[in-house]
Amino acid sequence: MKFLCAGAELADSSSRGFDVDGQKLFAVRRSGQVYVYLNRCPHRGVGLEWTPDQFLDPSNSLIQCATHGALFLIEDGECVAGPCAGQSLSRVDSREDEQGIWVGL
Repeated sequence: MKFLCAGAELADSSSRGFDVDGQKLFAVRRSGQVYVYLNRCPHRGVGLEWTPDQFLDPSNSLIQCATHGALFLIEDGECVAGPCAGQSLSRVDSREDEQGIWVGL
């Protein structure tokens, strides 16, 4: 497992991008739970963020692709609106402990 960040560095209802061993990832915390995905839209393979660390829609309730506006569920990465509906983001195994957030690549 690779260290991502301290738990306090990812506030609830927020997102943050990371580069771990050349892999572009992002993490979202919702209701205390952390979800980590590859930063790659299934539609065109582009990064999702609007600006650094901005992966969520204005309501902070869905992940949004800046390029096409596709919307994804935070909990499982399923695309629920946009050109890749029915596809999903690639989830990355993660865990959180007292030291912080860890990912398995």
